[in-house]
Amino acid sequence: MSHPILIDAQSRMKKAVDHTLHEFSTIHTGKATPSMVESVMVDAYGSQMRLKECAAISTPDARMIQIQPWDATLVKPIAKAIIDANLGFNPLIDSKLIRVPLPEMSRERRQEFVKTAHRLAEEGRVQVRNIRRDMIEVTKKAKLPEDEAKRLEKDIQTSTDKAIADINANLAAKEKDLLSV
Repeated sequence: MSHPILIDAQSRMKKAVDHTLHEFSTIHTGKATPSMVESVMVDAYGSQMRLKECAAISTPDARMIQIQPWDATLVKPIAKAIIDANLGFNPLIDSKLIRVPLPEMSRERRQEFVKTAHRLAEEGRVQVRNIRRDMIEVTKKAKLPEDEAKRLEKDIQTSTDKAIADINANLAAKEKDLLSV
């Protein structure tokens, strides 16, 4: 039977890994995905909204993102928000649609994205290590029998190693994807 502290540590580490993987998905590799633009903040109806909350985002082909606002009056604000987000995209307005062609990536741009991926991976690893530290503190404060506390700390470390290995494996895959032309 798993200890509640271990279960909590594992679920928090899984959330940290999932967050890191989501951040990886926002780095574009030359293939269009809706996640590249869905978190862009749009000035709509007097407030800030995520793009995915005010438009349908699709990818008709590997080099194009197509955005169809639910309200035709949002076409210009969405195009402006994409430009303001400084993602390196140049949106084209086509009546009630916005087309976002992906530019060809240069070697330097690919290297920048690899550096960004490494930074995001390190942030994820730091999150996981912070969770480990917090959970070991909780274990010490729980006043468990010494052998149970040691076993729990060992299990928390095993979970930490697994989470970090998962982040590293995904980083390697993302780096390979970014550098392949």
